[in-house]
Order: sequence, then C-alpha cells, then structure tokens
Amino acid sequence: MDNSIPTQPTDRRTSTAQIIPVMLCFFTMGFVDLVGSAANFLKADLNLSASQAGLLPSLVFFWFLIFSVPTGLLMNKIGRKKTVLLSQIVTLLSLIIPLTGNSYGVMLVAFSLLGIGNAIMQTSLNPLVSGLINPSRLASTLTFGQFVKAMASLLAPYLMSWGALSVIPSFGLDWRIVFPIFAIVNIASVMFLGATPITEEKPDKATGIIECVKLLGIPFVALCFAGIMCHVGIDVGTNTFAPQILIEKFGFAVEDAVIGTQIYFYFRTGGCLLGAWILARVAAKKFFAASVVAMIAGAVCLFAASSATVVLAGIALIGFGNSNIFPVVFSQALIAQPNEKNEISGLMIMGLFGGTVFPFCMGIAQEGAGIAGAIAVMTAGILYLLFYTLKIKKA
Repeated sequence: MDNSIPTQPTDRRTSTAQIIPVMLCFFTMGFVDLVGSAANFLKADLNLSASQAGLLPSLVFFWFLIFSVPTGLLMNKIGRKKTVLLSQIVTLLSLIIPLTGNSYGVMLVAFSLLGIGNAIMQTSLNPLVSGLINPSRLASTLTFGQFVKAMASLLAPYLMSWGALSVIPSFGLDWRIVFPIFAIVNIASVMFLGATPITEEKPDKATGIIECVKLLGIPFVALCFAGIMCHVGIDVGTNTFAPQILIEKFGFAVEDAVIGTQIYFYFRTGGCLLGAWILARVAAKKFFAASVVAMIAGAVCLFAASSATVVLAGIALIGFGNSNIFPVVFSQALIAQPNEKNEISGLMIMGLFGGTVFPFCMGIAQEGAGIAGAIAVMTAGILYLLFYTLKIKKA
C-alpha cells in the first residue's frame, strides 16, 4: 500500500501524536551510548587490555560503514517508518543477548547487533523527522531529538553503577541490568510508532549504492561526512576514555570513575536542550564556532590533568561543545541536497564509522604514549571541526 505523497509536500503541520513516538525513538537511539561504560565494566570483569576494551565501541560503530548507505536505499523501497521499526527490532535482539552471559564473545555479538540496529535507526529516523518539520526548524528539532537521545545516554551509566552496587535489584545480572530495562522501553517504542500514522515523501528516483557514494564527490557533502566522523569519534572517545583518565591518574575505582561518563552526558544533555532553543534564534555558524571553542578548552584541561576536578571540567566542556555538532552538520547536508535526503542521510550516518576509527586509534595511542596519546587523537578531530566552521552555509 502506497501512502506516499509527492516530494516537497507543502503541508508540514505535525501533530503531537506524531512527534511523541518519534522522540521516543530518539531515546532508544541513545542506547548505543551504553557501550562506553559497558567497555569499562568488561575491562575490569574480564581483565581486558586497552585495545581489547576499545574494540567494543569500535565494533559497534564499524557497522555504520556497512549498513548506512544500503539503509538509505532501503528507505526508498519500504519507507522511512518501516525502516525505523526494523531498526528497533534489531536493537531489541541486541539487548536480549547479554542476558545469556557476559563473556567477550557474547558481548561482541550483542554490540554488533546494537551497532547494526543503531545504524539503521539513525539513517532512517533523521530523514523521517525532516519530512515532518519545516526546513527552517530542522536543526533545532534534530537538536531536541539529540537531547532526548542524551537522556538515555545519561541514564545508562547510572543503571550500570546501581546494578553493580546492588542499589537496585539486579537479579544476578550485576551491571547488565541495564539491558532488560532498556529492552522494555524498546518494546514500548515499537508499539507506539507502529500505531502512529505518518505520511511520507516519495523519492524522486531509485538510486544505487554507487550513485549514492558518488555524492561524496560533492565537496561540501564530503566536508559534512568528515565532520560527522569527528563528532562521533570525540563523543565515543570521551565517554570511553574519560573514566580511564580518572582510573590511571587519580586511582578511581571503576564504579566511581563512571562519574566521568556521567558528567559528559550531563553537559551534553544540557547542551542539547539549550541548543534547541539557541539554534532557533542564532545563526548556526556562530553557535557551532562557540561549541568548538568549548571543546578546545576541554581538551586543554584533559592534557593538563592536574587534578580530578580539572579533568571533570574538561569533560564537561567537551560534552557541552559536542552536543550540537551533529544536528548542525546533518541539517547542513540535507539542506545542501534537498532532493536526495535518503541518500544523504545514509552517507552522513556512515560517517558515524568515526566511532570505530577514533576509539581504536585512541587505544593504540594510549598503549604507545599513555593517556595523553589518546587525548591527542581526539584533539585532532576537534581541530577539524574548527576548520569546518568556516564552511558552514546559511540555511
């Protein structure tokens, strides 16, 4: 049954009944960020090396390289809503598997499925929103979606710590109690979105993978792609390695060191909420520049690492600065190529492969030059975003 309407619909009035289930999907999108804290718990439980622990978040984001572009093409065939529902089902499987055990092999399988589900979800959910929202409000709406996503990211380390410390009933799962809790929310999201009628744009034409990848030949699209890679690399790198700074430099226990991840997501969440309001009123370029400056200041604090307080301040600055990078870069790419939203979305989400590249490189750099080496890799991504600031266009 074809519920499509012609491309570029003139009616963009969106009901609350449509927005609420879509925003709940953004919450489930945030489940992927549990991998940073989970890697640290597994590192302690299984005596993993830094590179082995770094492989876990890297594996999650590796699948963005494989599945993002095909997902963009899949949307042209079955629609964005059905693609989002497919992603939710894959995510649900990833949350059930860890209940069978916490061996390295089991977690590799679970995190692979989590990455596949999230790749499909991020590729399809953002353009689904773009079809509901006026282009002038797209960046601020995506930012609010990132705020909702950050709520799940913020909740995950708390649930893991509470489970590990038996603050909440863990039913023998210890920190893994986070998985059944998130699975229940995931099921609710599937049911809510499935029952919500959404009319979608009809794609202009069928596209193949080669034609889609060729869009990277457009200079501004390539710049946006690299910007997404740096954003997610900084994001995953910070919430994975920040606790390790506290452990290695100041002797924090793993359960206490998760405060680094919590601080990061506190400020990232606050930044998303504030950014949704600011981006509706201030030019994206100015706010983006201020965000990058905050991240540079944060990196300086991490390099200094004179006290745990300085480290936490640096984490906070990076969290706040990185909170609004994705929606600005993503909306810039969609606005630049308005007739190829599905394909551009696939390419931009493929850029989340940076979540594989950065933690892996940071793990190797840490083993070779200590934690300062890991921070240096992340700082290189921040400096690229400073360069990207010069290329931002007016909507």
